[in-house]
Amino acid sequence: MTVLSHSPRPTWTPRLQRRHEIVTTGGMDGVLRIGAALRACGFPVRDFTVEVRDGVPYSSVTCTVSVTSDESATFADRIGAVPAVVSVAPC
Repeated sequence: MTVLSHSPRPTWTPRLQRRHEIVTTGGMDGVLRIGAALRACGFPVRDFTVEVRDGVPYSSVTCTVSVTSDESATFADRIGAVPAVVSVAPC
């Protein structure tokens, strides 16, 4: 016996590993805001590397994020909306 559903079935979408460098201000507080934004957006993060130096106005976050092709197109805009973010660039 086969059960057919009239509702559309969700299709599987492959996730791609994309590496980004995010430059931020605010020292450790700015870096933590980026981490919170990644978590709030629901992006699976594979690795997360931070460089914060005393006396330097900018900090750097390098992370590998698992996204679909649709999410990849909007990733920079979504993370760029965080107040402390200066730039988002793929590595």
